[in-house]
Amino acid sequence: ADIVLTTYALLPRDEEKLREHHYHLVILDESHYIKNTRSKAAQTAGSLNARHRLCLSGTPLENHLGELWSQFHFLLPGLLGDEKSFNNQFRHPIERQDDSVRRTLLSRRIKPFLLRRTKDHVAKELPEKTEMVRRIELSGAQRDMYETVRLAMDKKVRDEIDRKGVARSQIVILEALLKLRQVCCDPRLVKAMPGKKNTAAVSAKLTDLMQMVEDLLQEGRKILVFSQFTSMLFLIEEELAARGIHYALLTGETRDRSAQVAAFQQGAVPIFLISLKAGGVGLNLTAADTVIHYDPWWNPAAENQATDRAWRIGQDKPVFVYKLIAKGTLEEKIQQLQLKKSELAQSILSEGESQKMALTQEDLQAIFAPLED
Repeated sequence: ADIVLTTYALLPRDEEKLREHHYHLVILDESHYIKNTRSKAAQTAGSLNARHRLCLSGTPLENHLGELWSQFHFLLPGLLGDEKSFNNQFRHPIERQDDSVRRTLLSRRIKPFLLRRTKDHVAKELPEKTEMVRRIELSGAQRDMYETVRLAMDKKVRDEIDRKGVARSQIVILEALLKLRQVCCDPRLVKAMPGKKNTAAVSAKLTDLMQMVEDLLQEGRKILVFSQFTSMLFLIEEELAARGIHYALLTGETRDRSAQVAAFQQGAVPIFLISLKAGGVGLNLTAADTVIHYDPWWNPAAENQATDRAWRIGQDKPVFVYKLIAKGTLEEKIQQLQLKKSELAQSILSEGESQKMALTQEDLQAIFAPLED
């Protein structure tokens, strides 16, 4: 055959067969899939025998500069040195010390190998996209629960950091952040709070979402709702069913993706619930004119890719994007971190300003700050 098509999941399984051939060109679409240089897919891709290599990605840099190194290691091994020297010369000075000289150097080094076009350059006919943040006040039992979880987790994280230091306490920190994010979404998501019955606490965010959905549907809008938590989508599902609103659902467990997509695209249902992991890429949902992000994610690139399921070539209606944020909680802090990450990507891919990136103790203090009255 002249062309071989495969997937990242199949690459390692077929490595032996694929390596028997000499290719003129190897193209990695959505190349951020090899952002972890230690993954089997990244290693197999790098071992293929090819005269030319090409990476295509809307999100070449999502969380840190190591991801960019991994893709360049596939494209031009040695251009950015080995991983250790890259970390010492570029990643740490840029992310930790905000070193503008190193940032400019890195930008210059990769520039000749980078063709960057943003969507508004390519698809000038795209309608407008309007982004809005809706800040939701937690109250009553949900607010109390946030404070209870925050206090318990703050103590747990501090104790762990005292014992092991920030770098080695990541699992406990992530568990604490997860629990706080879950309380913001809906108290029923929180597991393992001894002696706490959390079914009584009403979710201010879910109440607000349902009010929004009813208002938007009256205006004849077609809506995508994204969440990190499939368990949250099931709670939203219950609310929609109780109101007799028809919907489609896409999670990692969905067997027939195309049937769900068709139901929405052809107008059989007005609302589509999608988990960010399952629906972040590879979907064309131009029937939608409204995107709601139920909960924020650290990674702005993943959120933007989800939004662009609707705002893509073929869309002929203005798109409205709503981000639901629980006021005063760690969700607001996540939003601020998102800005830092966007700035890092901007500054490397097209010269601009960047901010320090690693989670510091000050960041953690801000995240665990009490709710204000």
